[in-house]
Formats: sequence, C-alpha cells, structure tokens
Amino acid sequence: MFYHFLTPLAGDFQLFNLFTYISFRTVGAAVTAGLLAFVIGPPIIRVLERRGVGQIVRADGPATHREKRGTPTMGGLIILACAILPTLLWARLDIRYVWVAVIATLWMGAIGFIDDYLKIVRGKPRGLVARHKLAGQITFGVMLGIYLLLYPLADTVPANATTLPFFKYVIVIFAPWAYVVFVTLVVTGTSNAVNLTDGLDGLATGLSLIAAVAFAVFAYLVGRVDWAGYLGLYYLRGAGELTIFCGSLAGAALGFLWYNAHPAEVFMGDTGSLALGGAFGTVAILLKSEFLLLLVGGVFVAEALSVIIQTAVFKVRRRRRGREYAEQHRVFRMAPLHHHFEKIGWPESKIVTRFYIVGLLCALVALSTLKIR
Repeated sequence: MFYHFLTPLAGDFQLFNLFTYISFRTVGAAVTAGLLAFVIGPPIIRVLERRGVGQIVRADGPATHREKRGTPTMGGLIILACAILPTLLWARLDIRYVWVAVIATLWMGAIGFIDDYLKIVRGKPRGLVARHKLAGQITFGVMLGIYLLLYPLADTVPANATTLPFFKYVIVIFAPWAYVVFVTLVVTGTSNAVNLTDGLDGLATGLSLIAAVAFAVFAYLVGRVDWAGYLGLYYLRGAGELTIFCGSLAGAALGFLWYNAHPAEVFMGDTGSLALGGAFGTVAILLKSEFLLLLVGGVFVAEALSVIIQTAVFKVRRRRRGREYAEQHRVFRMAPLHHHFEKIGWPESKIVTRFYIVGLLCALVALSTLKIR
C-alpha cells in the first residue's frame, strides 16, 4: 500500500524513493510486524484468558507438561495479524505472488482456528476431525496447483516444473496432474510438519523465524535479474515481493516469541502452526524451490518423519507380535521427536535451544546451495 501511495511522490520528495527498494520495505515490514505483536499481543492474551481458551495437555504426555494446562492458546491470531497486515502495508499489491501467499496463510490459519475452536471452546477433544482437516488442506493444495497451471506466475520456468538444489538451470517437469498432486503434498505436508513441531515453548516459533529469514533471502535473489543470473538461478519476475511477505513472517514470529518463550504466556495452537506451515509450503512452491524445504525446514521434516516412523513400526509390530510387544519396543520413547528427548531427561530449554541450532545449520546448508551448484 505504501508503495502505491508514496512512490508517485518520489519526484517531489526524494525520500519516498526508498519505497521502491524491496530491501527497505522488507525491513519496514519486519519491524512493523514485531512492533504490532507488542501492541496487540497483551490484549489478545487477556481476552483468551478471560474466555478460558486454555491449553489441553495429553494424558500420556511428559509429566512436565501438566503445568502448562490452562495456558492461553490460539495465539496464532497474533501471528496472522502481524504477518498479514504488514505485508499489505509494505508489499506491492499488484503482484500476484503476494496475494497467493496471503490467501494460503489465511486459508490454513482458518483450518487451524476451527480446530482450536472446536477443541477448546466447544470442548470436543478431537477438535476438527482429522479427515476434515486434511480435506481442507488438500482442497487448497489442489486449487493452488490448478491455478498455477492455468495462470502461471513465471515466464522463465514452465508452470508445471520445479528446480533442484545444487544444480544450475536444471528443472523437473511434471505431468499437469502430477504437478497438482505434488503441490498438494508440499502444502499439506509442510503445514502438518510445523503443526507437529509445535509442542514445546518457543520451538516452532523460533524455527519458523529461521525459515522465514532463509526464504526471504531466496525470494530476494530470484526476484532480481542480476543476482539470479550471477548465481545461476532462474529469474522469477515479481517474486522479489515475497521477500516482504517473508520479512513479515519473520517479524511476526520474533514478536510472538516474546510471549511464547519458556515459560510460555500463550501458545500459537493450530491457528498459528498450520498458517506458518502453509505459508512456507506456498512460498517454496511459488519460488520453484519445493525441494529446498527439506533443507530449510530440516527440523520440521525430522519431527514429521519421527511420527510416521513411530506409527508405521508400531502397526507392523502389533500385527506380527501383539500390542504389548509393540508398545514395549517403540522406535522413539514418544513422538514427535522433541518428546523423545524429554522422555530421556533433557530439559525443555535445552531441547529448544539445540533444535534452534540444528535449524540454523539447516538454513545455512540451504543457503550454501546458492553457490554449490
């Protein structure tokens, strides 16, 4: 919005020329998001407390989590507001990349909100039935895939293609139907992976901050014809505006971490975790960097895989050796992965800090692909 109102005035007021620079607007969006979190965070937390929107703790979870019972949740509303509003203020609104990312975040956030509402406010332990939640995610993924096929955003890469890390100007082209399936898997998988990671104070929030900064770098580079050419990347006209969206996500995560750090004053709930996951998946798809998610979100991937492995192995062992044997010979003491480390005696703060370190290393490895190709 600022771009459209202020850049026409740059001829008379040279200062407004700053708004033509993506780097300046990204910093502005990140700072705006962080400050907005400090402004709206406390009143939203108070409202959640008054309405009794408190965390429900798993009966079979770590004993240390019992003290978290009743902590306000659905704090993802703070993240949504602080990510979307600064994006609309600082980004160019005539670029479709921005609107697709915003709609994806709101769509996934709405699914998470319904789940949290049913689970906490309406007292339904299961919340939104899993198949209904999955149906909502798949529906968006299919719609996004079809939209990108019918109305391509880039003219340098085929609509039904993606690039590969570590390879210069190498693309993988899918059949149209396979591309829709691929996009659906990416969006659904990423949103659920972040959701599974959200189990310790500040864990998913901090890792999301790291991922947002990493994707901001990639969006900036592929959106500049000079840097894209120098690094051997496909130039995507207009994709640079996603830098501002990622900057808003980073600022929102940083501001929310103020309240979500141990001991947490508020949890993001599915409202926030599904929104963040949907945002990262969509940004990766728009940047034609879907496989980069495996590196940038390495911890998210590990958390999701731990659940998949635990469930699959348990079912196989239960079928072959019986339930008692399967329960006594689990791969992890508890899944997702962060709970396994809790069960073996690691303090929560140590787990979160070490996962941050791993997440940062994953992001650095992802950034190294810019030159290793």
